[in-house]
Amino acid sequence: MRVAIDTQPGGAGPNEDWVAGTPTLAIVLDGLSTAGLDTGCRHGVPWYVAHLGGQLVAALADPGSTLTAGLASALERVAALHPECDLANPGTPSATVAVLRQREGFFDHLVLADSPIVLEGHERFTVITDLRVEDVLPDLKAEVEQYETHTTEHKAALKRFVTAQRQTRNMPNGYWVAASTPEAAEHALVGSIPAEEVSAAAVLSDGVSRLVAEYRMATWHEVFTTLRTGGPQELINSVRKVEATDPTGRRWPRYKSGDDASVAFCQWPKR
Repeated sequence: MRVAIDTQPGGAGPNEDWVAGTPTLAIVLDGLSTAGLDTGCRHGVPWYVAHLGGQLVAALADPGSTLTAGLASALERVAALHPECDLANPGTPSATVAVLRQREGFFDHLVLADSPIVLEGHERFTVITDLRVEDVLPDLKAEVEQYETHTTEHKAALKRFVTAQRQTRNMPNGYWVAASTPEAAEHALVGSIPAEEVSAAAVLSDGVSRLVAEYRMATWHEVFTTLRTGGPQELINSVRKVEATDPTGRRWPRYKSGDDASVAFCQWPKR
């Protein structure tokens, strides 16, 4: 498997995404925004996703480890790296997880939260994503989306939303993300697909997938055409060009003018 990757921050702040590719593995992590709220951790989200990503690659180097077991192990190891932090804080650094792994005759996938994996089949595209977060606190989400980005009202509404959202994170009636306990791995969406049914795949953060899912300014066919001709960087550039036409979020309400964006594009020799 050949994996081409790129990641770019959405603004002037640090990039809270993380992406990696190996001959058998593609991983994208999307760190959750803190909205300026306390996390109980002195390290921050970029530190968290970098260490979780490294531990996940190491855990999945063993082909006998399932994706679920690998994620659980990685979560446990990262928690052990900063026991002095308040890991019980509901805002403890956390991230979405999307993993695609090639093994003999199959592609295995794991998705935790809304960073999707898109599989290009011979006749259609299959999007694997976990949208449970969309069902959480719709009224507060709508309040955020009624204001233009960078306004005082938008920032205040976003803080209220994130504060309430944290209380539903990794809870039975809420949604699940990678955070400080291995239990979250058991709530990921996992599965396998025969290799002969897939022509290529893209592992994305939602800062990229929104070009299709939210902005509706491209089709998945067009996305994969861009990936083949210009690579991940060109796809991210396409997202930025669209967002530049709506810098304050009037046409497409959102939490930030531009979100961190990551792509792992996976191809393999024709069989």
